[in-house]
Amino acid sequence: MMQHPVKLVSSLKIYFRLLRYLRPFIGLFVVSLLGFIIFASAQPMLASILKFFVDGLTEPERSTFHDIPMLGDLDLAYGVPLLLVAIVFWQGVGSYLGNYFLSRVSLGLIHDLRIALFENLLRLPNAYFDQNNSGHLISRITYNVTMVTGAATDAIKVIIREGLTVAFLFAYLTWMNLKLTLVMLAILPIIGLMVGSTSRKFRKQSRRIQVAMGDLTHVASETIQAYRVVRSFGGEACEAARFRASSAANTDKQLRMARTSAVFTPALQLVTFSSMSVLLFLVLLLRGDASAGDLVAYITAAGMLPKPIRQLSEVSATIQKGLAGAESIFAQLDEAQEADHGTIEREHVSGRIEVKNLSFGYGDGPRVLDDISLAIEPGQMIALVGRSGGGKSTLASLIPRFYRHTTGQILIDGVDIRDFTLRNLRRHIALVTQQTSLFNDSVANNIAYGDLAGAPREAIEKASEAAYAREFIERLPHGYDTLVGENGVLLSGGQRQRLAIARAILKDAPILILDEATSALDTESERHIQKALDRVMQNRTTLVIAHRLSTIEKADVIMVMDQGRIVEYGAHAELLARNGHYARLHAMQFNEEEEG
Repeated sequence: MMQHPVKLVSSLKIYFRLLRYLRPFIGLFVVSLLGFIIFASAQPMLASILKFFVDGLTEPERSTFHDIPMLGDLDLAYGVPLLLVAIVFWQGVGSYLGNYFLSRVSLGLIHDLRIALFENLLRLPNAYFDQNNSGHLISRITYNVTMVTGAATDAIKVIIREGLTVAFLFAYLTWMNLKLTLVMLAILPIIGLMVGSTSRKFRKQSRRIQVAMGDLTHVASETIQAYRVVRSFGGEACEAARFRASSAANTDKQLRMARTSAVFTPALQLVTFSSMSVLLFLVLLLRGDASAGDLVAYITAAGMLPKPIRQLSEVSATIQKGLAGAESIFAQLDEAQEADHGTIEREHVSGRIEVKNLSFGYGDGPRVLDDISLAIEPGQMIALVGRSGGGKSTLASLIPRFYRHTTGQILIDGVDIRDFTLRNLRRHIALVTQQTSLFNDSVANNIAYGDLAGAPREAIEKASEAAYAREFIERLPHGYDTLVGENGVLLSGGQRQRLAIARAILKDAPILILDEATSALDTESERHIQKALDRVMQNRTTLVIAHRLSTIEKADVIMVMDQGRIVEYGAHAELLARNGHYARLHAMQFNEEEEG
């Protein structure tokens, strides 16, 4: 029995938190509120005009506004049309002020929430992206935000405009006939019960719709990103079926929401107009000495009530949709950001890396690294080799603190990496991975990205030349100003990889991490890149993760990893002579190349 009050408190808490985002727009909101007051005040004025019109028809001797001091001598024949136009103009001014300025508030709120969500995404830890698919994250920024602003602005618009309209009309009706108005008030509790009973359904269905929308976005996003794989493996029918199923699930949930709304609205209208029929009976019964104009004005004002009351009742659905969206938005905004408790900032580091008794596992999973210890001196090249799943890439990801380790230490120049500020730590590390990430921008801007933006063109050209990329860049239609397409789709795998290496060269960081950096290259490109890397690795501490053992034969130390442990280390010749893990890997790869 205690769950409903708790939910109510939770809903209010979410709603009030949402309204805090309206603070920057309070001035616009006040103008909008003024507009809605003007709009609402015009409603009883329209009803009162009918009183004079009907009285003028039924009682020709009453030819002036005798009840209104300011208009007492004005002839009804001229006054009624003029007043009608003036009241409609007054209503129009209020409608413009209310709707336009509230739209400015709504669009400003959408902008601020999207910015807050996106900037929050940039600060979340890697683990969050591992656990949440991109479709749901994108849907939250696009679809959920619009639902939320509906609750924060559209709902407020209805509550204020229609609420004030109801208040003005009830005040007018009470002034006209108190007894009849009290009878009308008796139906409000029935309407309140109906609204409350459907609110919970709207909230639950809105959550399901948002999840379904995220699934739909995810399927579309995956298919678009992997369109080459889809086409080469004949996956069109499979992806079409997946999308059809997701779209059907979304449509089904939307229809359930529409069904609830479709049943609710006519039921409410039935209650409202049933009460209107009772009202008509009572008007005829209790008319007293009221004139025909009075009765027509009263019935007209009462007839204006169902529409704003219905809209006020339907606003519950908008609010519940918004609250369901706000829950998911605030859940993301409340996620713990990437931990950055470090205080040390170094302008330069020599690049000495020391790993002591490092163990690590993802979440509650098994250990991926188990008691790893190693030391890399400044300017040394250390290679990590071994079977897939041995923990090589995980170790490389821990050095720039993409994940937090809790057991053991990683030191750079004798300082624990957790003591560096994240931005300063990552400034000293250049990373090239197997999965090259390029942006739909020019070649030059992809090389000089982020902190490197604004680098002189000469430096960009020098870095691209060092990465053996200048030759193919200058053959592109617009050279360095050529757009590369989404994730570099207009370039070959080898060309994309060379741009990523050029980016790392331009960064000129003292620590270089190459995670399968040459895996996407053909033999000739790899030979060029290897020459470039040999030059780049001079005077830099380099950690190389390699599948092709031929690329790391010159490494100062080769470490063989297996099941999260370093099982062997030494120079290339030394490890071959030892005839252990490395020798077996080397022989296996040599045989594969020979067979090829």
